[in-house]
Amino acid sequence: MSQERAVPASAVHLEELSSWPEELCRRELPSVLPRLLSLSQHSDSWIEHVQILKIIVEMFLPHMNHLTLEQTFFSQVLPKTVKLFDDMVYELTSQARGLSSQNLEIQTTLRNILQTMVQLLGALTGCVQHVCATQDSIILENIQSLPSSVLHVIKSTFVHCKNSESVYSGHLHLVSDLLQALFKEAYSLQKQLMELLDMVCMDPSVDENDDILNMVIVIHSLLDICSVISSMDHAFHANTWKFIIKQSLKHQSIIKSQLKHKDIITSLCEDILFSFHSCLQLAEQMTQSDAQDNADYRLFQKTLKLCRFFANSLFHYTKEFLPFLSDSCCNLHQLYLQIHSKFPPSLYATRISKAHQEEIAGAFLVTLDPLISQLLTFQPFVQVVLDSRLDLPCELQFPQCLLLLVVMDKLPSQPKEVQTLWCTDSQASETTTRISLLKAIFYSFEQCSGELSLPVHLQGLKSKGKAEVAVTLYQHVCVHLCTFITSFHPSLFAELDAALLNAVLSANMITSLLAMDAWCFLARYGTAELCAYHVTIVAHLIKSCPGECYQLINLSILLKRLFFFMAPPHQLEFIHKFSPKEAENLPLWQHISFQALPAELRKQTVHEVSMVGTAECRKWLSSSHTLGELESLNTVLSALLTICNSAGEALDTGKQTAIMEVVSQLWAFLNIKQVADQPYVQQTFSLLLPLLGFFIQTLDPKLIVQVITWQTSLLKLEPPDYVRLAMLDFVSSLGKLFIPEAIQDRILPNLSCIFALLLADRSWLLEQHTLEAFTQFAEGTNHEEIVPQCLSSEEIKNKVVSFLEKTGFVDETEAAKVERVKQEKGIFWKPFANVNVEEAKRSSLQPYAKRARQEFPWEEEYRSALHTIAGALEATESLLQKGPAPAWFLMEMEALQERMDKLKRYIHTLG
Repeated sequence: MSQERAVPASAVHLEELSSWPEELCRRELPSVLPRLLSLSQHSDSWIEHVQILKIIVEMFLPHMNHLTLEQTFFSQVLPKTVKLFDDMVYELTSQARGLSSQNLEIQTTLRNILQTMVQLLGALTGCVQHVCATQDSIILENIQSLPSSVLHVIKSTFVHCKNSESVYSGHLHLVSDLLQALFKEAYSLQKQLMELLDMVCMDPSVDENDDILNMVIVIHSLLDICSVISSMDHAFHANTWKFIIKQSLKHQSIIKSQLKHKDIITSLCEDILFSFHSCLQLAEQMTQSDAQDNADYRLFQKTLKLCRFFANSLFHYTKEFLPFLSDSCCNLHQLYLQIHSKFPPSLYATRISKAHQEEIAGAFLVTLDPLISQLLTFQPFVQVVLDSRLDLPCELQFPQCLLLLVVMDKLPSQPKEVQTLWCTDSQASETTTRISLLKAIFYSFEQCSGELSLPVHLQGLKSKGKAEVAVTLYQHVCVHLCTFITSFHPSLFAELDAALLNAVLSANMITSLLAMDAWCFLARYGTAELCAYHVTIVAHLIKSCPGECYQLINLSILLKRLFFFMAPPHQLEFIHKFSPKEAENLPLWQHISFQALPAELRKQTVHEVSMVGTAECRKWLSSSHTLGELESLNTVLSALLTICNSAGEALDTGKQTAIMEVVSQLWAFLNIKQVADQPYVQQTFSLLLPLLGFFIQTLDPKLIVQVITWQTSLLKLEPPDYVRLAMLDFVSSLGKLFIPEAIQDRILPNLSCIFALLLADRSWLLEQHTLEAFTQFAEGTNHEEIVPQCLSSEEIKNKVVSFLEKTGFVDETEAAKVERVKQEKGIFWKPFANVNVEEAKRSSLQPYAKRARQEFPWEEEYRSALHTIAGALEATESLLQKGPAPAWFLMEMEALQERMDKLKRYIHTLG
């Protein structure tokens, strides 16, 4: 629509009206107003419409009855006014593409439109001001069209100003003065409107009427405006939010059920995050810049103040409308996680100075604490935080752990019902399951592998007389967990026991260790009877384990640690209940440190375990020596090794001799091929080596030669790592032995060969242990000439030198280290990205489902070949019964055995 049309004849009449005195306007109002309204409705001219509106507002509005303004004026004029304003905005946007300093016609047209828009906003401001000036309290029904029309125009204005850079295509300077005037007029209009709305009076006894709906529309319209002006004017943005919160609380009892609370919470959370990120960016810029810019710092402080304002607004809104925020809990949860993911010590945090960290924490982060406090009692929030299906990206796993610890710290001051809500599992439906807080903490802790390995440091707890020191994440979680245990409600002890046991049985070593530390604290903090009860439970669990598994290893470590905290009378009761005189209890005694027992009780128990152990060894030696019996023999050997390691001084000479004799006899039954292939034999070998090492000073030299020779041959068959680690224990013990000259030539070359092979191993774990064992041997041995012989290459020599001098480490900056840890964490957690808490928990405690039977296409051929082999063996046995075999037969049989062994190894690699 072009404004370059002829001026209507009615314009003369309008000019006359604009000069009328006040009394004439009042007297002629009934006759003139209908004509003006009709003229306005039928006018297609923007300028004319705005001129009519201004005349009505300035000349006749003061004389209208304020109770009938809606019917007589607002509803008649404002809908058309809004439509014309939208048309003007559209015309601006359409013609702005052709704007240039050369095109004066378009330039004039655009400026005329903008001037008209400014005048229209001024006329609307006059309407609002009049209502404010003439009424002490306002009923929305009497001005129903005014707020909605004004808010629509204000929003359209702000959107146009916000997009002006792109709309005016680099020629903004040609109209910038009018755009600035337009923004100021809209700003002034909104301030005036908020003043009007603040005067609105609503009847709290009325549940439903148009006023309620209108107020809700007003609040959500202002919310839309907030999203537009958030990046344009921070102070105005904050004031608009302040007004939204104020009006929501003022009319809370009436509009609480009608408000779209999720929209308000979502917008607040978005504005908090936007302001927080802006604050971090400013802090980062100041950290990177050498020169201190006061302007930047002032802006940083203003932005930080804005963060605090938004957080406080969220707190107050949440406090008043909590029952209506069920569907907003996910937003609130994510807000907390997102904030802490970008703030130190998170791996994904923005790099800012310590001073800025403290300033942000003291002004903004502290406001999140009361927010969490008031959400503690809200069940939907509990459900979101403890949801078993919670699947967080890597950057939010550490913040989740921090949140759970914050919740845990607050629970002791809460009623029993709230503690029960957080500390018990719950299944709301088939698809919605909530795990307990303690289980969630252990699971979340397990996900913080990067933060644990770096490690990140957190603010420590203050203690009397001591300065506050930073602590690692492990220490932080452990201290808070133990503190929580001290205030745990007695009715929830079963949940505590279950959570600790579940974590101890975890496949994740660091999680299991944390649970053990907490359990040991519980043993020390609780009664002696509680400790004894827990030791008994763990002992029964160990005895019920079906075989070797990581759960058994974890339980055995826990038993060993808890046993130290048992009172002597309870230790005596344990000995009576699980008597070391009975072989069936040796699976327990192999895991208990005899150092935990008082001297007399230790001597007695060591005597009984050694008696039973040596007797069981002799029993095996006199039996058929089957592989199936090796499992129980290994348990016996493990118990004997525990005696030697933890209470060797309690063994008298007779017991030492007895143990050494059975160990020497058992060694004679080992077969090198079986050690290379059979796991049970490997375990026996790995137990015999440290036992022989314990008695190295009194061991028969011939046996030492045999053991060393054996190890050299076995290493060439590439045994498992744990077998090679056992070898290291033995060879390092030789450093304490003076080797007789008669056997030096049979031991020292083999010894140097063993060290050389192990030092060249590419396994980082074995390499580290080998370097430690070699150092121990080299420092203790009298045969110094062997040391350089072990260093078979320049690479190994440099490796040993670097280890001794503590050099050779990768020179890595802190930033590079953080990036590496983040990448490692991302790679590690990628396979588990879709595994929820419940699945992770089940996978650690339950065996895998049986695989479906696999069909093999050559199964019948395999059966036929095996049948042929069995037939040939039967024929051979029949021939041997008839007469002796020829001399070559045994050699051929050994060759066939080697082929059989090779086939077995090949089948294992395929399986």
